[in-house]
Amino acid sequence: QVQLVESGGGLVQAGGSLTLSCAASARTFSRYAMGWFRQAPGKEREFVAAISGQSSFTYYVDSVKGRFTISRDNAKNTVYLQMSSLKPEDTAVYYCAAKTGLATYLRSSPPEYWGQGTQVTVSS
Repeated sequence: QVQLVESGGGLVQAGGSLTLSCAASARTFSRYAMGWFRQAPGKEREFVAAISGQSSFTYYVDSVKGRFTISRDNAKNTVYLQMSSLKPEDTAVYYCAAKTGLATYLRSSPPEYWGQGTQVTVSS
């Protein structure tokens, strides 16, 4: 069982930056591909970014490429999502996720574990 706890959400103006963190309880954290998803009001949850266990591979949805960066610190059992040049359309609840196997699988199949989510609101 893996528990994921997100933090770092909040209210930011358009063009601003925010960094989300996700602390994991997994003993073998480095074995899990980690990812971030988001869900805006009235919309389906969507994939945002993923990172492999040793940070060798990262993946992003097209809408955040060049603005968001996913990273992880296996010594701290933590994954991060650095968000810059934020837009009002980035407003959503952001969820951390963990999955065994390749990070690319997070783009197309459900993760095994979810965090509780953290709200990000970007004002125009």
